[in-house]
Amino acid sequence: MERSQSKLSILVVDDYKNASETMGLAIASKFPDVTVYTAGNGKIGLDLFKEHMPDIVITDINMPEMDGIQMATEIKSARSDVRFIVLTANSDNELLDEFSEIGYEDFMIKPIEFNRLFAAIGKCIAEVAQRSQSFSGARRVLSHSKETCGISLTQVA
Repeated sequence: MERSQSKLSILVVDDYKNASETMGLAIASKFPDVTVYTAGNGKIGLDLFKEHMPDIVITDINMPEMDGIQMATEIKSARSDVRFIVLTANSDNELLDEFSEIGYEDFMIKPIEFNRLFAAIGKCIAEVAQRSQSFSGARRVLSHSKETCGISLTQVA
């Protein structure tokens, strides 16, 4: 499926409903020009990904029905330029090593520090903008975020 929208979007996938909803609300508040989708497991996340083709996926690893690694593998085969931020409740290096074969921009151990999450998202947005200079939405998102998380707009220009 081809991206039909020009607006930057993020998919948050976590089996703890409160966690995914809280992250979604916090991201939408910090980056008001971003569309945020949330899912409760990898299977639903994959379906939402196929429907909306977001630029950034924030995912837990351990989830029922389909884990974050399986979901990310399928997502990468559909869209190789997607950026991943990985969440985990433990520091199992084996799982992170497995995920590193897929590729990720950052990983965080729960509970999530929102300033660090926002900085990682800002970095991903800057990378999306550098990849596609015609994607003016990323520049707008960074300039309208409620602090640029240490990401300079000159990195996007």
